[in-house]
Amino acid sequence: MTTPVLSVRHLSKSFGGLQAVSDVSFDLAAGELLALIGPNGAGKTTCFNMLNGQLKADSGEVKLNGESILGLSPRRIWRKGVGRTFQITATYASMTVRENVQMALISNARQTWNLWSRASALHVNRANDLLELVGMADQAERAAAILAYGDLKRLELAIALAHDPKLLLMDEPTAGMAPRERVRLMQLTAGIVKDQGISVLFTEHDMDVVFAHAHRIMVLNRGELIASGSVDEIRNDARVQEVYLGGGRLFEEKGKGHG
Repeated sequence: MTTPVLSVRHLSKSFGGLQAVSDVSFDLAAGELLALIGPNGAGKTTCFNMLNGQLKADSGEVKLNGESILGLSPRRIWRKGVGRTFQITATYASMTVRENVQMALISNARQTWNLWSRASALHVNRANDLLELVGMADQAERAAAILAYGDLKRLELAIALAHDPKLLLMDEPTAGMAPRERVRLMQLTAGIVKDQGISVLFTEHDMDVVFAHAHRIMVLNRGELIASGSVDEIRNDARVQEVYLGGGRLFEEKGKGHG
């Protein structure tokens, strides 16, 4: 069998008497777009924070291409090929769009302390390529501070791709975006997954986005993984419907979801 890009076994985390994540196990294959959904407080962000080293797990195992990464610092996990985007965008407002991507490329190349070259002259072509990939090439000279929110999200994606990640963690990538912008960003992400074979694990509250783009879906509730499967399997799962809608339909046949 092919080794999963990400393998998680029995991952758990509690805060005092609150069990935020309880015995979560799953695999993520190469080139797979896997959604992790659940109501507010289900444990999604806590799970993400353990996967990329921001939060120490109480127990469990996390492997990237067969190598254990549990307990490593976020920086070391990033170096091993795990990228991440956040609910709130993190860019340098005073820099241009291209300079933001260049800074990520400079960091990846360990050139942060290279005082012999002007930062603006480094990795220009690669930065332009990444901006072209996310549809931002025409805004390369604009200051990040004046970008529309949807464009900031696309810039953040370009930054996350700057070190050629094997795995991309996207925590609510469409949060705060207008419906059309949500669709565009996830179409863009799905295209990158298909073309480059990057594996993506993402959390999302917009069910239209999840059902339209995820290859597979996992559902967390009160820290427990209660369901995992295809769109149809999740849509028709009685326990998932109970969690979201008190037994109502989670997903209508024509694609109407519950956000």
